[in-house]
Amino acid sequence: MHKEVGFSALIGKTLSNVENKGDQVIFTCTDGDMFLQYHNQDCCENVQVEDIVGDLQDLIGSEILKAEESKSGENPLDISKKYQDSFTWTFYHLATRKGHVTIRWYGESNGYYSESVDFVQTQSKNIN
Repeated sequence: MHKEVGFSALIGKTLSNVENKGDQVIFTCTDGDMFLQYHNQDCCENVQVEDIVGDLQDLIGSEILKAEESKSGENPLDISKKYQDSFTWTFYHLATRKGHVTIRWYGESNGYYSESVDFVQTQSKNIN
C-alpha cells in the first residue's frame, strides 16, 4: 500500500535507517512506519538525487524536528549544466538535534513530463 503524504509527516518521527539509492530514498522509522521518496520515471525525463549535504547518520536515532520541501527553477550557484530544456530542483531539508541534512533532487525533461519527486508512506504501524 502506498499512501501519498506530505514530507512534513516525518516531523516527530525517529528514524532507524535512511538509505539513498540514487533514484529513491527510503526512510525507516522506529515505530514501524516506512516512507519512500522517488520519481516514477517516464520516457523523456530523468529525476534523481543529485547531492546530499550533511550526514544522513545525523538523522538516525534522534527525533526529526524539521522536514521541509522547497523547489527552484534556477540552478544553484555551484551547478553548471548545459542543454537544459526544462528542469526542477527539489530540496528536502531535515533536522534533528544532531544535525541538518539537505537532500537535493534534480529533475529534467523536454518540458512535457513531470520533474517532481513523490513522497509516499509504504508501511504503517496502523496497517494490519
